[in-house]
Amino acid sequence: MITTWKPNSTCEIWDCSDESYFDTININHKQQVGPSCVATTLSLIVESFGFTAKPDYFKARTNSQSPQSWSDSLKEFGLQLAYCNTDVRRLSYLVDELKSYNDLFLISFYSHDPPFDTDVNGKLCTAHIITLHKDTIYDTAKPSSSGGVCKIGSYSRLDRPVKRIFRVLPLGHERCL
Repeated sequence: MITTWKPNSTCEIWDCSDESYFDTININHKQQVGPSCVATTLSLIVESFGFTAKPDYFKARTNSQSPQSWSDSLKEFGLQLAYCNTDVRRLSYLVDELKSYNDLFLISFYSHDPPFDTDVNGKLCTAHIITLHKDTIYDTAKPSSSGGVCKIGSYSRLDRPVKRIFRVLPLGHERCL
């Protein structure tokens, strides 16, 4: 029995020394129409790799509450998602570490502080997803000139509690979903 062991209260978002996979892509902002942040974000990602896949393509293939379906829908484009080590902290707490990876991430956060119990319809609260590429945020809910494209340090929603973070990786990476 190890008597000197104690839990580690800290953990990096990405706990291995991977290279930056997608530091040279160019992302063109898209603005979502209606409640379609997941589908629009996935479209934005694959189109930055030169493919054509509109949000409706992803609406037909994904469940907005199922990250596994998001990752599966990216496979034909040579991409997958990997969960990152996160808990419910405010996005501002994670900014410096995320920037240090200099890569491509999807960040989902709660639109307001989440309650612990669902409402009568089974819904916890609204969430949103954004893209982080290197040090730039792409938020499909906003026009590019009004906060839809900005440096992560000046993003207006840094106080939001994080729901999930995914790293976008090449298909077949050992950490993929």
